[in-house]
Amino acid sequence: MSTKENADSAKRIKLDVRENILFGMGNPLLDICVNTKEDFLEKYGLEPNNAILAEDKHQPMYKEMAEMDNVEYIAGGATQNSMRVAQWILRKPRCTTFMGSVGKDEFSETLEKKAKADGVDVRYQKQEDHPTGTCAVVVTKNGMCRSLVANLAAANHFTKSHLNITENMSLLEAAKFYYISGFFLTVSPKSILMVGEHACTNNKMFCMNLSAPFLCEFFKEPMMQAFPYIDVLFSNETEAAKFSEVQGLGSTDVKEIALQVAALPKKNKKRERIVVFTQGADNVILAKDGKITEFPATRLSEENLIDTNGAGDAFVGGFLSQLVQSKSIDACVKCGIWAATKIIQRPGCSFSPDVQYRD
Repeated sequence: MSTKENADSAKRIKLDVRENILFGMGNPLLDICVNTKEDFLEKYGLEPNNAILAEDKHQPMYKEMAEMDNVEYIAGGATQNSMRVAQWILRKPRCTTFMGSVGKDEFSETLEKKAKADGVDVRYQKQEDHPTGTCAVVVTKNGMCRSLVANLAAANHFTKSHLNITENMSLLEAAKFYYISGFFLTVSPKSILMVGEHACTNNKMFCMNLSAPFLCEFFKEPMMQAFPYIDVLFSNETEAAKFSEVQGLGSTDVKEIALQVAALPKKNKKRERIVVFTQGADNVILAKDGKITEFPATRLSEENLIDTNGAGDAFVGGFLSQLVQSKSIDACVKCGIWAATKIIQRPGCSFSPDVQYRD
């Protein structure tokens, strides 16, 4: 490495980003990952590139997956993944805080150990009577498609009281940026509103993600209660289409949907809402200040594409890693694309600590 490259690297590592600047809240899950054939999806009534909550009919799949030769266990959960990716890029410990609910068991010890090793300041609410949640990650079509089935278990029992603990409230108040995935709407809407209200009152930035089509349809009431607080909204094109359908926006055009979503009522009048829609290997759509900007995604060959699970989480993590540094929104999107491109070349939401982002 040249002298200039060493200097640039040192500059990146010595970032002026203070501890606990980014606060995440969501469902910490242990991912059970397999790469298999499409008939497995049919067997359990699953769709490719979708995310659902587990029903009784899905319970046998976890055992079946655990017995497969290629099964992998990876620390997961959408928001926790995004915090881990942000930490990876920032390369400075404890820039992020994460809260969620787990059981008092071996799985939670694995999750906490992994998250802390990645630099996340984890503050779990621990449940005596419920095991740590898991998520079945079924990858098909040589990594091109993934189907998620979450068994929330302990993650479903997070309560707002955890935020009111003095130490945790101090961390909440210390942050300047907040991110909560839409999946948390099924768990603790009151906690989401509490964080959103704090962000709005103190002119801090509150970010959310639509996360899955079923949330737009079946949890639209808590979603729309939280919506006025959202400063930055993330989504993929499928979720955006379902949101438009449910909310009666009258459009199937992803750009028009982005503009309409950005213009929905907002509590904090000091900044306009920013909307970011990803579309897999197609352009990322950014709606900002009444205008659309498109950013090309990086296309990979089938040989380099390993696993699309975690791509969306990685995009958010990359985006947020630049946002907390007060970089331009364009720079945030470009880092999100870079992070997602790196993650899909590895199994699950994992990354090499030796790889550094160069803006």
